[in-house]
This record gives sequence, C-alpha cells and structure tokens, in this order.
Amino acid sequence: MAFSLDELNNLDVNDFKNIGTAPGIVKGFIIIVLCIIVAVAGYFLVITPKMEELAKIEKEEANLRTVFDEKAAKAANLDAYKQQLDEMRQSFGALLRQLPNKTEIETLLTDISQTGISSGLEIELFKPEGLIPKDFYAEYPIKLRVTGRYHQFAQFVSGVAALPRIVTLQNIEIEPADKDGGVKLAMELTAVTYQYLDETEDLEAE
Repeated sequence: MAFSLDELNNLDVNDFKNIGTAPGIVKGFIIIVLCIIVAVAGYFLVITPKMEELAKIEKEEANLRTVFDEKAAKAANLDAYKQQLDEMRQSFGALLRQLPNKTEIETLLTDISQTGISSGLEIELFKPEGLIPKDFYAEYPIKLRVTGRYHQFAQFVSGVAALPRIVTLQNIEIEPADKDGGVKLAMELTAVTYQYLDETEDLEAE
C-alpha cells in the first residue's frame, strides 16, 4: 500500500498518456475520481435544472387543478344559478311594477288622501314635495298632518300598506291635537312613494 501511495504522489500528468500501463490502484482511483466528477457535474448541470423545472410544472399543475375545480363547481351549479337569476328578475320586475310611473303619481296621491278620509281622519296638511332622484328611482315624499284617534291612525296605516303601490310612512310624530287635552290627537308624518326612473326621462319636466 505504501508503494502504491508513493506512486500516486509521484504521478505526473504525462503519465495519463500511459494510463493503460498504470498500476491497478491508480486506475481505480482515477476511475473513482472521474465518476465523482461526472456525478457532480451531472447533478448540477442536468438534474438540478430538471428538478427546478419539475417543481415549476407541479406548481402550475396545482394552479390549473384549482381553476378547473372552481369552473367545474360553477358548471355543476349553472342551472341553479340560471334559475336563481330568473327568480331575481321576476322579483325585481314585480317590485318595479309596484313603483308608480309619472302618470300614476296623481292617482296615488288621491288614493292616500281617500285612505285618510275613509279612516275618519281630518286632513289638515297634504303637501307633495316633488321628486327626489336617487339611483335608478326617485322618492316622492308627501307631508301630512291629520287629526283623529289612535284606532283611526292604525286604520290609515293599514290602508296605506294595502295600496297596490309601494308607500312608506316615515318621521311619524303623534301629539295631542289641543293644548287643553282631549281624545283627539294630531299625527304628522311623511308618506314616501317611489318612482322608477327611465334613463331617458327628464326629471326637470316634473
């Protein structure tokens, strides 16, 4: 072994030309070194880039699977979504039909006034305020002051709620009609109805 190590120490580069006649241990050592060099070079030059490429492809695959699962879930529920959309359109259309158009406002004002009278109330103030534009609709508030009794107020509120058009009662205040007291009460409120606005409708004409 000592002889072999001495040979390795004294090995000259030119001896590689005569590698075929070198001792077996030298040949074995050189083969091992070459194998290590080839393995390391192969790892860094071939395997490492392939592993990075594989990791990138696996990440893309995971993202594509996620997108596929989401689209598959949407496709599976597409009929349900369509049905819900149809129901929403029908509900929205039904609500729009409850909003009076420009020509129906006067009729609605008359209905509110008649509801108050039929409830036995005395109407002291009935003042339409005009349209207040919002998004796709406009509010039409009416200031009211009526006198009567509690059960007449309740009958009036029920009558307004039963109208075929949407009317909300806001800012309700009830107080004695006379400072000296008595059974009569005064109720001030704002009745608000709503009008659907066509994009081509000119509000200034109101």
